[in-house]
Amino acid sequence: MTRAEKAARIQNILAELYPQPPIPLAHRDPYTLLIAVLLSAQCTDARVNLVTPRLFARARTPAAMAALSEQDILALIRSCGLAPAKAKAIRALSQQLVERHGGRVPADFEALEALPGVGHKTASVVMAQAFGEPAFPVDTHIHRLAARWGLSSGTTVERTERDLKRLFPRQAWNALHLQIIYFGREYCPARGHDLPRCPICSWAASKTRQRAESRRAPRRRARA
Repeated sequence: MTRAEKAARIQNILAELYPQPPIPLAHRDPYTLLIAVLLSAQCTDARVNLVTPRLFARARTPAAMAALSEQDILALIRSCGLAPAKAKAIRALSQQLVERHGGRVPADFEALEALPGVGHKTASVVMAQAFGEPAFPVDTHIHRLAARWGLSSGTTVERTERDLKRLFPRQAWNALHLQIIYFGREYCPARGHDLPRCPICSWAASKTRQRAESRRAPRRRARA
């Protein structure tokens, strides 16, 4: 089976399992999504969704957030990982949105990546989920599964993104980004995964990889 054939089969399975994947981060607009995605670095979506209601109750626009002190923001997001750095970035990017973009989140990759604390992955998520621009943000789930499924060498996140964009149709990127994340969480744990029982790994992963990971898997597991 070629990589292209494998990708097409994977796409069909994911579309059947998650026909309309929801955006996991609660938000109201591009700005609140941008902040939520920034907070999600080294933090679970569930934790972010617990933190953002209080944060956005205090400040839901760039102008309101910029009016808060860094310490005010930190007190509201402290339970998220890397909170001090995130508080600094949130205030700084909010100020830049007010000063350079009229208080609006720009629908432009280059402008987004120029904001404090916003890297390529965060910009890609905002462009895809807030503005509907085709993008393929690669997080740890996607990077790991692309390698496991033999769709990419998995050596770097950048390489994985390029490989996946070549394999899947552009119009499917935004949905696939979410579908792979949900599949990874539900079926493909990073450790102790029984590849032969997985709906995708059982046939997409190489036999060598299946044997290697099966030897490390626990004998009993609640779900394959």
